[in-house]
Amino acid sequence: MADGRDAGTREEQDSPDRPTAAMRALPEVPERLAESARTIPGGARWLRDWQGLLADRLAAWGLDLDLAPRQPAWAGRCAVVVPVVRQDGDRPERCVLKLTVPHEEALPEPDALALWDGTGAVRLLAASRPDFALLLERLDGDSSLHDVPLDATPGPWGAVVRQLSIRPADSAAWAAIPHLAAAAEEWTDTLPARWDELGEPFPRWLMESALEVCQSRGAVGRRSDHDVLVHADLHYANLLPSSPGQLRHFTAIDPKPVLGDAEYAVAPMLWNRLDELDAGDPAGHLRAHGTALALAAGLDAELAHGWTVVREVRNALFYLGHGLTGDAQRSLWVASSVLGRTLDGLPPVSGLPVL
Repeated sequence: MADGRDAGTREEQDSPDRPTAAMRALPEVPERLAESARTIPGGARWLRDWQGLLADRLAAWGLDLDLAPRQPAWAGRCAVVVPVVRQDGDRPERCVLKLTVPHEEALPEPDALALWDGTGAVRLLAASRPDFALLLERLDGDSSLHDVPLDATPGPWGAVVRQLSIRPADSAAWAAIPHLAAAAEEWTDTLPARWDELGEPFPRWLMESALEVCQSRGAVGRRSDHDVLVHADLHYANLLPSSPGQLRHFTAIDPKPVLGDAEYAVAPMLWNRLDELDAGDPAGHLRAHGTALALAAGLDAELAHGWTVVREVRNALFYLGHGLTGDAQRSLWVASSVLGRTLDGLPPVSGLPVL
């Protein structure tokens, strides 16, 4: 725990002359998050205000910091996660406080966590939606599925996907989840338009492969009876051990939820850890890994590959539009390789940026 001081009196908090003892004890934003936050609209303001937000949430939810002096908080690209303790009756409860840089993609996160209710995903204890603040159960943040050998990851990953793949119902929480089919229908128009704007930067056949999936899985003329709640960012680092010290059973964190084909979840597992693929046949290993992931989760492997193409074509167009050539080449390598037609002219896997 920190030095035991609470958020201070109201008089101390309102004083413009000096920071309160509690404010002085609060951690700094890790530099990785600070850099990425500045690229998000409103992120610079959030960086200026976030310690006040943290102090407010500590006071409102009766929390104490559980950080050693100068110990940094955990952070990703869009959020900072601070270990805290709250009293639960006569015993302390170890939790984490997650503060996210406000952005649209994060809006349905508490809804998805509430729907999963601790099954397969981290348990939501409290939420302050206007602040993009969540109180969550604490998991083992020092390990992840990334610590499991690559070829041993399909089993535990698939087990989590099976738990997360719940069917929709009529409720406000479900209404907040965006529909993948509607997005796919939109991408049918926007992807080729962007490809044309950028000067047709990769072969037409790859664009057409992405469009074929969007057209067949879009809102018009498709069946939705197999739609489930999907964690769309279920990569290795977003799967933490369910119990400290073990690497067999995992729990998902940081969801980017959509309602649609569960196969949409496979792609992030393929665009990460490329440097661990078989150097003799990396494309074949990638495709085999995608198939193994799909089979472990009870999914259609070809549809999983198809959604991977869509997602990586979208990523490549984004990267190219922002001058990120290396990242675009990685996305194009993955998209074409899962189809068994790795594009010519790309760097070898060892020359691609690593996520």
